[in-house]
Amino acid sequence: MMLGDIIVSNAVIAIPAVAALILVFQADYRRAAQINTIASSITFIFSLILLIKGKETNDYLFVDDLNIVFIVLSTFIGFTTSIFSASYIDFEIGKGKLNSNNIRFYHAMYQIMMLSMNLALLATNIGLMWVAVEIATLSTVLMVGIYRSSEALEAAWKYFILGSVGIALALFGTILFYTAAEPIIGEGYNSMVWQSLLAHADHFNPRLLNVAFVFLIIGYGTKVGLVPMHAWLPDAHAEGPTPISAVLSGLLLNVALYAILRFKMIIAANSAVISPGPLMILLGLSSVLFSALMLYRRDDIKRLFAYSSIEHMGIITVAFGIGGPVANFAGLLHMTMHSLTKSAIFFCVGHITQVKGTQKIADIRGLTSSHPILGWGLVIGVIAILGLPPLGVFMSEFLLVSSAFAHQPWIAVILAIGLLIATGAMLNRLIGMAFGEPNHSEGAVRASVLPLYVHLFLVLIAGVYLPQIVVTSFQNIAKLLG
Repeated sequence: MMLGDIIVSNAVIAIPAVAALILVFQADYRRAAQINTIASSITFIFSLILLIKGKETNDYLFVDDLNIVFIVLSTFIGFTTSIFSASYIDFEIGKGKLNSNNIRFYHAMYQIMMLSMNLALLATNIGLMWVAVEIATLSTVLMVGIYRSSEALEAAWKYFILGSVGIALALFGTILFYTAAEPIIGEGYNSMVWQSLLAHADHFNPRLLNVAFVFLIIGYGTKVGLVPMHAWLPDAHAEGPTPISAVLSGLLLNVALYAILRFKMIIAANSAVISPGPLMILLGLSSVLFSALMLYRRDDIKRLFAYSSIEHMGIITVAFGIGGPVANFAGLLHMTMHSLTKSAIFFCVGHITQVKGTQKIADIRGLTSSHPILGWGLVIGVIAILGLPPLGVFMSEFLLVSSAFAHQPWIAVILAIGLLIATGAMLNRLIGMAFGEPNHSEGAVRASVLPLYVHLFLVLIAGVYLPQIVVTSFQNIAKLLG
């Protein structure tokens, strides 16, 4: 293998690792924020190089049509969030909400989080992927509790405990997969490699695979935020810093979903195994309906959008549960659009809570008058996440509902009911926040809104025109997922 291949395929892992080591010893916040942004931008550039180069494999990492989409999306949102994070945390320090001791390792943890998520997406070994997801969990737990308030620490502990239970179940499912593979492939490393597992999947014990997938979807589904394993997610969003809310909704949930999809591909390759689709559809629809109803009872703006994330991860899970070229395409598109839109919404919400000095929805009024840049950003973001035309989420939801009608009409009916309920709740909350009588304010926006509007612009473009390279890539992946 040429030196260039080795450098490119490992750069998205090595760059955040080196940056984290540097940032551990960097006490000056502003300089650390600059290093964090530069490292995130370079990682994103290398992910684009991987996209151009195409498939690659070495002993521990590999790139194929599926994970390159996740990697590019992950590193892009990691980069834009680092820009938002710099101004957001600086404001928090200025207001005395954070001190130098609390913030010291914030940027190092950010890079460790990006390192672990990239490693989970690129790992060729199911055990290494599990370890990477666990590291991502631990790093985000520390960041959720950074305010050191009783509420933040409680949210961090809840996230840690429920996340640990989920990852333990995922480990047991991973062990069962190895147990099924070992008699066919042999002992050792090869029985944990994705390519080997997929190539020999039809010869594995189907009963072991059936049990393994149940543990895997519950374990990794806890990270995805599927009902009823979702309880950690609203608290983590509400009590942690908003940049971490953006990363959780835009990135970490996708990483756990990626793990489920990889195992689903192996399950689908064994003709004797029970189809995983119905279980995924059940969990997905439950998440959509439950979270849609819970939206009506939220009085905290960050909790509101946390439940929206649960709803949309449910929609994506339903899409991949249905399967087939159209539904899988819809799932990939919806995942991409949700990541871009929801992270944009949290960028906007972060600034809103700072200028208004509160997260209470009742105390946020008339944003389009008092802070038009934020107010209209929130309006566009909510319209986008509700799936209204001409924005990108509309296209993915239209494709999914159409595919569901062709597959099983009752799925489409339940899905449509959940979407309508969520739409009513979100519009009810939006009207007062955006167009009500302006109330008290802590001041003007002193932060970059560029990441917010870049994301919203991409979502608008995707709703009007999808480049052929994106369409072809998603079509190839849809066929790969089966």
